[in-house]
Amino acid sequence: MKFTKPSWVVHNDSSGKSDQQPKRLSIFSVHVHPDGSRIATGGLDAKIRIWSTKPILNSIAEQSNRPPKSLCTLTMHTGPVLCVRWAHSGRWLASGSDDEIVMIWDLDPTARGKVWGSDEVNIEGWKPLKRLPGHESDVTDLAWSPEDRYLASVGLDSQVLIWSGFTLERIRKIDQHHGFVKGVCWDPVGEFLATQSDDRSVKIWRTTDWELEAEVRKPFEDSPGSTFFRRLSWSPDGAHITASNATNNKGFVFIAAVIARNSWTSEISLVGHENTVEVAAYNPHIFLRNPAAPVATSNICSVVALGADDRSVSIWQTKSARPIIVAKEVFERQIMDLSWSWDGLTLYAVSSDGTLAAFSFDSEELEGIAPHSVQQQYLQKFGFTLPPLPEGWSHTNVQVPSSGQRMTPPPSPSRSSHHHQGLNGFGVPSTGTAHEVVNTLIAKRNTKRRAQQKFFGPFGSSNSSSALASHHGSPSHAHSRACPITTIMGSDLVPEASDFSMSVYSSDRRLSDHLSSDMVAEVPIDSLGVAGEKRKFSIPDKIEDRPTKARTLGGDRIRDNIPNTVKEILPPTDERTVFPWNTQSENNFLSAPPILSYLSLKVADTGDDILECKNTETGDQSEISYVSGKTVCWLDYLPSPAVILAATSAFCAVGLLDGTLNVYSPTGRRLMPALTLDGTVSFLSSAKHTLVAITSGGILYSWNVKKPSANFAPISVRPLLSSPNASTRGTNVAITSLMARPNGSPILSTTSGITYSYDSSLCTFVKLSEPWWAEGSDAWSSRPRNSNAQQAVIASIESAISERIPPPPGNIQRPQWWTSALTLGHLETKLHAARVLDSSSEYKQTLLVYAKKIADEGFRNKAEELIKELFGPVYWRPGVVKEDNNWNPTLLGHWKRDLLKEVLQVFARSKTLAKLGMDWQEMLKKATMSDD
Repeated sequence: MKFTKPSWVVHNDSSGKSDQQPKRLSIFSVHVHPDGSRIATGGLDAKIRIWSTKPILNSIAEQSNRPPKSLCTLTMHTGPVLCVRWAHSGRWLASGSDDEIVMIWDLDPTARGKVWGSDEVNIEGWKPLKRLPGHESDVTDLAWSPEDRYLASVGLDSQVLIWSGFTLERIRKIDQHHGFVKGVCWDPVGEFLATQSDDRSVKIWRTTDWELEAEVRKPFEDSPGSTFFRRLSWSPDGAHITASNATNNKGFVFIAAVIARNSWTSEISLVGHENTVEVAAYNPHIFLRNPAAPVATSNICSVVALGADDRSVSIWQTKSARPIIVAKEVFERQIMDLSWSWDGLTLYAVSSDGTLAAFSFDSEELEGIAPHSVQQQYLQKFGFTLPPLPEGWSHTNVQVPSSGQRMTPPPSPSRSSHHHQGLNGFGVPSTGTAHEVVNTLIAKRNTKRRAQQKFFGPFGSSNSSSALASHHGSPSHAHSRACPITTIMGSDLVPEASDFSMSVYSSDRRLSDHLSSDMVAEVPIDSLGVAGEKRKFSIPDKIEDRPTKARTLGGDRIRDNIPNTVKEILPPTDERTVFPWNTQSENNFLSAPPILSYLSLKVADTGDDILECKNTETGDQSEISYVSGKTVCWLDYLPSPAVILAATSAFCAVGLLDGTLNVYSPTGRRLMPALTLDGTVSFLSSAKHTLVAITSGGILYSWNVKKPSANFAPISVRPLLSSPNASTRGTNVAITSLMARPNGSPILSTTSGITYSYDSSLCTFVKLSEPWWAEGSDAWSSRPRNSNAQQAVIASIESAISERIPPPPGNIQRPQWWTSALTLGHLETKLHAARVLDSSSEYKQTLLVYAKKIADEGFRNKAEELIKELFGPVYWRPGVVKEDNNWNPTLLGHWKRDLLKEVLQVFARSKTLAKLGMDWQEMLKKATMSDD
């Protein structure tokens, strides 16, 4: 195998000065032209770039610049390009962007010349053929169906749009997902379409009527909702889908889930990556276990590549339980997209660090590769025939310019492979795998290895949930698996032992996984009785029939078995009529959670206590129960389906479809009246005695359950959800998570990277942190200094922001005071954020860092102002209150003068502010003595 990483494949930030080194921007997508001569990439610069593959794969061509490296730059999008996909014919190129538009590009042999507004020159011309509007938010993924009959597009508006592959007219809109849709792929047979969403599901759609064939949720129940993409892939033999962002073991093991055709179950997992798998891509060729044997199901296997947020790429041949290649640390940041060449011998990968890598194989290295004719022959066994196309509907054959030539030889028969080892594409050998080795590629580095800890939301954990398949995804714990012991050997391949393996689970194992899970899925509800059956209230005839000992409501009932499936229930018609905000309509400002047959949530700080909810299949009522171990502590019945839960050791909250919010004590008493809100609760979170909620109407609420009272008046979050970037103005920003603080402050994280809270004393939203500070602040850190995320809440917020933004380049020339200004502004913002969030320890820590920065810079005026703020009135004495004195001697539990004492020690040790510090130390000493 040959590994290449060309530095000239780049998307640059052209907004800087001409004398500055351009900033390398993230590349979100890559795709290889069917003839293998060129690739297209889409990036953060809102451009599509087309590159020759020969200079990438051939060093002589790279040095001679023949053919030219860059062939074309396309600039019609107004936002970052998130996906590029060539049609199978090679005639058209489709692109999707966060400007909400799908663009179709056509080859134009006459359109060459200079790119408008730049010094770049297009060697070949591609013109915009048609603009396909229809999405209401970012377009995240695209896929052409077999024979280019259809083009599917998905986006953050939770929609799947189907376009004619020839007329480019929209023929279907599918809106049955309840979260951002981030991946799409076609069945090579042409019978099905698969989509993957942040609602933690993969849905399979029939192409005959575009209705739902199946839904897969089990592997994604605990998957994090923070991945940029969920790109899945269908095997060339049509037998399996490999889906990204799946987990095992309650979310602690990151896997790619393999879903079997027809049964639509996932009993196979590709295990070994240390962080979330972002993208899966199958090699377009079928592989034969034994090339000398005839083509049969038992002799078929596939090759699939995985790209993950741990910055590694793994390549699996499905006849083996271990990967054939693991390339580690070849990128600085997570992998965004993968694409195989049509001959199956080259894999291209791109990363958010703005680089591209190519993995080139010989046919002997990927043994058993079969011609495409074998695939066409094999797929006929499914018996599905596509309807004939109308006459004249086809893509005209492309006349490939002479600058692009085929780079890799056509596949040829390989040497004899191993004997038959299984009965399907993912067969696990019956014999041991002790002789199998994993080739691991590790890039040589001089820099210190980065920390592996990763936050998938602003916080390491959450005590709120919309249960199993919340549309917004709740934060989840990130646990790194033990990584293999490796030796850094440059770019040579070295065999090593590895945790990468394929896991096969039986149905019994999967059921036991459910039984040990904190959040489980469920089926029918038999405790609510038969519809229409009336219950009679009977009075005991004898006093002896009455209970003789204390009991609880529902406590004498044995807890039902934990269900192993979950159903999504459509709201009843009368509910949709009376409460129009409850439907997933276009009028909703925020999406409401789906109605599931079962919800559950582990109650924080209570051991194994669980809050459960069962919704009837008619969708008109629900049963709430509080379970400790196998004991039902209490239960209640409600007149509307429950859609979201939150709980602490002090209370439990249940949000209903009709916009009602019920709050219970640990014994089942209603602590507050049923709260009637403006819409269904979309986000719900709790902390100690605080409960915060955001409704589908975009209204933020916060309550102190103990008092009970509101922490502040309801306020709309709509002003926060508009893009601050001028280039994307008019596009919506989405809320990714909501967290409650014990003092009543909410924390709202958004897709723009900005995190907000509401300051009740100022009656306005305030920014807690934003990506801007990462551009130059010395105090910016990508990981929290304190391992306890509940105490280091601001550090956790900044860590989450760092995961979403590319690292700032170190070679851009900045103004003289750039770093100092951003550092001071950042620290001052953190001080205000600590006050709003009542983070006492972070306030003190930030204050001392701020004092040291002032001292290092010698800013005397700022130092004196800070000293006077902490010292207060000179003649202030404890216990003496004056009517004209509004000064508060404490701050977040600290005495201000105690804080000042430590600040003055910092100043006294500095070179520029030593005298100032010592003078005020003397004054503080005298004031303290007089206090005594």
